[in-house]
Amino acid sequence: MSVSTAAPAPGGTAGLTGTPRLRREGTGGGRRVLLLHGLGGKATVWDRLVDRVDASLELWDVDLPWRAMADSEGWGSLPDPVRFLVDLVGDEYDAVVAHSYAANLLTEAYAAQRVAPRPTVLISPFHRSSPRDFDWSVISYYLNDFHRVFEEALEVGETGKYAKAHRDWMALRLRDRIGPYGWMRFFETYLRSPFLDLTAVRSPLLVLSGEKDSAARPEDGRALAAGTPGARFELLAGCRHFPMVEDPERVARLVSGFLCDVTAPSPRS
Repeated sequence: MSVSTAAPAPGGTAGLTGTPRLRREGTGGGRRVLLLHGLGGKATVWDRLVDRVDASLELWDVDLPWRAMADSEGWGSLPDPVRFLVDLVGDEYDAVVAHSYAANLLTEAYAAQRVAPRPTVLISPFHRSSPRDFDWSVISYYLNDFHRVFEEALEVGETGKYAKAHRDWMALRLRDRIGPYGWMRFFETYLRSPFLDLTAVRSPLLVLSGEKDSAARPEDGRALAAGTPGARFELLAGCRHFPMVEDPERVARLVSGFLCDVTAPSPRS
């Protein structure tokens, strides 16, 4: 089975997104699932999940423009980051699992009906129900403590073996590589979240939030699910911003159960 890359997109997005790769074949004609990492992440964030989800699911991943240690100027200066996922997801995949920033962009694409609906799992999304939920303290927190999200990622991932001082240095390096342009694209997306028409989202959604997530608060995921017709919310006890790394067994069970049980037309049909 082969996958073609997306057609060149208006606005200069061509070439910034990697080519999707098959991570694991499925059995019995199961759904083709695309895994999307968040800001400053990379495809390896799914490593602990891949071998644990239901064997019927065919899993694909991809390096996105905002991957770890990529400079932000190439993608962050473009006005429409949603376009990356619109072009990438297309009609090639039956379901999507998206983490963090990618979850926000995908939700925006669904709300604007720029992507055909399909079963979707959103992990650690950022969402506020009202523009009044954003005040100066919120902006200060996400600007001045932005690096703390990466400190957490480095602690629970493959870099957890390093000393804390080294991980903290790496977190600052990641923040600096994302830079002001990447941060602005992230925070603009967050600021737009209260204005999304979630009632227009036709994709069956499972929203997963970590109980101890200090970046994308569990209240964010709960509010997103509450505003989306038919969406289901699960709070993951003890987890922070990377539950698929921290508790891959539980996340795999939830993802498998949802994607194998939910009924929805395939965008490829």
